Amino acid sequence: MHALLVTLLVIVSIALIVVVLLQSGRSAGLSGAITGGAEQLFGKQKARGLEAVFQRVTVVLAILFFVLTILVTYVQPS
Repeated sequence: MHALLVTLLVIVSIALIVVVLLQSGRSAGLSGAITGGAEQLFGKQKARGLEAVFQRVTVVLAILFFVLTILVTYVQPS
């Protein structure tokens, strides 16, 4: 059981890395890092198309990553 969970955790981790790297950046440069949060918080643009799919997949993979990490911690190999 432990080996299966660890294998799933590795697969989810790689998939999460790939999905995050495939997403386009919100803003470029240092000014984008400072004002990017405000634009995202107060902006009324909603993600459409492929960007929305990447956001949903990222959220699902992140939740799976945390759940699998907790399960791997509690399920000890015998």
